[in-house]
Amino acid sequence: MSLRPASQRTSVPITRSELWISDGSVVLQAESTQFRVHFGVLARHSTVFRTMQGLPQPPGEPTVDGCPVLQLADDLTDVEYLLKALYDPTFLSQKALPLPAVGALIRLGRKYEFKNLLNLAVSRLTTEYPTTLEALDALSPELQTITGYPGVNFDVIVLASENDILSVLPSAYYYCSIGLGSPGVLFEGIENADGTTSALPPQGYTLGWVLDSAMVAGCTDPFKCRQAREMFARLCLDNAHLLAFLGTSSLSEWCQLCVVCHQYAKEAMNAGRIKMWAELPQLFDLSPWSELVNDL
Repeated sequence: MSLRPASQRTSVPITRSELWISDGSVVLQAESTQFRVHFGVLARHSTVFRTMQGLPQPPGEPTVDGCPVLQLADDLTDVEYLLKALYDPTFLSQKALPLPAVGALIRLGRKYEFKNLLNLAVSRLTTEYPTTLEALDALSPELQTITGYPGVNFDVIVLASENDILSVLPSAYYYCSIGLGSPGVLFEGIENADGTTSALPPQGYTLGWVLDSAMVAGCTDPFKCRQAREMFARLCLDNAHLLAFLGTSSLSEWCQLCVVCHQYAKEAMNAGRIKMWAELPQLFDLSPWSELVNDL
């Protein structure tokens, strides 16, 4: 059903969402979609809405079914996920949530101070992208909290960088670095099933220049130079396979050793894993672990 209040005439029809509660006390509008919900529910979970609830409605402001209309300058999908979290008791109980939902709760959780929703969303990221080897070793598909897809690690890096959730970056870069088909994937991104491409932000990787001819003014042979840059990237990333040893694969998968040598190698690898983990942020030109704090 379309709504076009006299004071809100627009060339884009305004539609009601399925979330239209008959006894709701406020109408939220995101883009051209309106939601009728309870101001009290919003205020209970958000200090921003709690403050707004006590403000008098200015005269002449538009209303819908007697409810004030609050226009939000937020993405429609983000608002839909936020309201699902508030009104659908099964939503947050799902074992794994799609990353867009997690991102929505982080963005709107920060903006409107939905502290509990923000903390729950961040905890999913920090669970999937830990800061300790012990937590990394404990990960398993059964404990997955974010729905995976080919470019999820790229998108996590963008989400975490934009929202100052810095502690997850080393693990996210680590996941991006292992198992790639070619060095170019790290820079050019991965195409998802829905046609979108997940990629690192240009400023997010110190070697991004090697595959971007546009960054080199006056290049006279882009094809030849591109080949040279790819070769340089391969030389830089050839050792990325060593990061696989941060995983928990059995040593027997890599080589056959006697019992004594196997134990020696196991101890050496464990010591190496600890050292590699400590140096992981530096590998991706990040600050040390102790400085990668989440500014929420």
